[in-house]
Amino acid sequence: MCGIVGLFLKDKSLEPKLGELLSAMLITMTDRGPDSAGIAIYGDAVDGQTKLTVQSDNAAKDFASLSKDLSEAIGASVSLQANDTHAVILLDGPKAGAARQALAELRPEIRVMSDGDAIEIYKEVGLPKDVTERFNLAGMRGSHGIGHTRMATESAVTTEGAHPFSTGADQCLVHNGSLSNHNVLRRKLMREGVQIGSMNDTEVGAAYLTWKMQNGASLGEALESSLEDLDGFFTFVVGTKDGFGVVRDPIACKPAVMAETEQYVAFGSEYRALVDLPGIDNARVWEPEPATVYFWSH
Repeated sequence: MCGIVGLFLKDKSLEPKLGELLSAMLITMTDRGPDSAGIAIYGDAVDGQTKLTVQSDNAAKDFASLSKDLSEAIGASVSLQANDTHAVILLDGPKAGAARQALAELRPEIRVMSDGDAIEIYKEVGLPKDVTERFNLAGMRGSHGIGHTRMATESAVTTEGAHPFSTGADQCLVHNGSLSNHNVLRRKLMREGVQIGSMNDTEVGAAYLTWKMQNGASLGEALESSLEDLDGFFTFVVGTKDGFGVVRDPIACKPAVMAETEQYVAFGSEYRALVDLPGIDNARVWEPEPATVYFWSH
């Protein structure tokens, strides 16, 4: 099952409402996946700095004095803004790699959800309504975002197994379907130095796209290659710093619908996820074609 939503705003006047609109879309998809939920928000980029979004099952303990400890470890200024079980760590861009390494040593229980100039990922076990409320996602602004509500079929119901997955700077992916060759790809990608932290097949899909782009492919080219290299059935919705992409496998057995107006492009696993968007009555609505890459960018 699983439910996917995505919203790419063309109209800047809607940016203060991105979190509100995306949260409502995700909650509508609850019965497609009540196990866990998550949203990736692309907000205002930080010039010359990096945002690390992290998660802890014991946030009060792990986040206490973390900014001070991390600052001392990497020799640079660090700020931290906690949000329930997650926190956004802001630091100098060139220090991101050192910060990841220091985090693994200082707080090994902490998971890095995402890093980049603009992206923030929030995900937890629970119903979309509960997850969006605990992080106040409806109050977040941004230019685009994607969300996912999960029905676990191939791995445990955990925060680690929830979507979205991010395996590259300002990149993330949500997925509905099942990949049959993910174990072979996981071993190959890890030999190539790509970090994969869970046993979820979706993270392998995200890591594959990151690996292709690290080797010179554009996102569109990476999505095209996925149609040849990934076995199984899938609908991918992908976010980057500047854009939003969709691709379905050649069989396209998983449901998907898109809508476009002068103000936005929206994706939902079902049309009912889109019905409350502004101007939806006048939108161009269509089902994305199998084995076809769609991409919009600012």
